[in-house]
Amino acid sequence: METETIEKNEERKNRWEFVDEYSFAEAPAIDEKFDMPPGDNRVLGLIKARVERNEELHALWRCSNIVAMNRLGYSDHGQKHMEIVANHALKLLRLLGEEGVQPSCMRDYGLTYNDAEVVLFLAACLHDIGHAVHRDCHAEHSICLAAPLLRQILAGTYPREQATIITAEVLHCISAHHPPAKPLTVEAGILRVSDALDMAHGRTRLWDDESLNSKIHAVSAKAIESVEVGKGAVKPVQITIRMSGSAGVFQVDELLRPKLTGSGIENYVRIEARVECERQIISDFIL
Repeated sequence: METETIEKNEERKNRWEFVDEYSFAEAPAIDEKFDMPPGDNRVLGLIKARVERNEELHALWRCSNIVAMNRLGYSDHGQKHMEIVANHALKLLRLLGEEGVQPSCMRDYGLTYNDAEVVLFLAACLHDIGHAVHRDCHAEHSICLAAPLLRQILAGTYPREQATIITAEVLHCISAHHPPAKPLTVEAGILRVSDALDMAHGRTRLWDDESLNSKIHAVSAKAIESVEVGKGAVKPVQITIRMSGSAGVFQVDELLRPKLTGSGIENYVRIEARVECERQIISDFIL
């Protein structure tokens, strides 16, 4: 029997090139921690730690940026974008909750507020990974790539039924984050709006100077100095956008407005965009 086993192993070696997955001295380094404080939500803290260690997800973020930025000339769709979206989403969830707006996973499934935070955090992390395949239909691609990742990340944190519900809620958020898809949950509406709030000049952080002279996405983002999300006086949520040039109106009118319209939370949000100065962003526009 031993001789037969050795012969079979030798045959395999002749047919395939084997790589010992334990042959590396240490695991490949992951760029950086995810800058999003989980607060006192213990499960969210565990999920965040798993996201930070997930090499497949980090690779997909990198691939998404290669496609979105290098090949298509769009803005950042990598880890920093996901981080900013997650922070805005959790803040919007809290502000709406203070006004009595109940997350849909609580209303429909009897889950907790902490579970709604988990849904939004995971949706923020996974909503754009479909760019790794293509910008076109990227929400659908994201769902295909996110489903197996969610099984990994959620493993052992919830009973199977709860984990299945949370997975479904996350995938719905991803499916509805881009018009014309219609969000059917509060969480999906929050993610959709939060996605558009990453519009400040930092969104061009990976662009080179040559690209800045020929892309309205980059030029307009350079005009956005800051985006502040806070408690409002007129409506529950006040979003204040400070601009150093009128070109920033493109970000507000062409990107944020369509995401807010039809989100399901538009009646709770007031947006104020202020042009505080007119500085020169580019000297010419090259076609």
